[in-house]
Amino acid sequence: MSYKKANELLPPELLKVIQEYIDGECIYIPRKKGNVRSWGSNTGAIQEMNSRNKKIYSDYLSGIDVTTLSTSYYLSVKSIQRIVRQEKKNNI
Repeated sequence: MSYKKANELLPPELLKVIQEYIDGECIYIPRKKGNVRSWGSNTGAIQEMNSRNKKIYSDYLSGIDVTTLSTSYYLSVKSIQRIVRQEKKNNI
């Protein structure tokens, strides 16, 4: 998400109406229902997280304990357990 200057995008009449409600503050204008994107779809974050989770599961299968994984990946023990459980389910 990037910021756009309202005075460069909106007609002056509309800008004046918006300024009556919020003057000089930042607001978020949501996407139209048909244009909604899922989290991470633009940044590759989903792919990175999936890759990390597969590595965590691989490390777990190779004998590294949950506490050590938690420290190595800077995640809670519960998060590591959840990832291992999910990856195990995905690999059945």
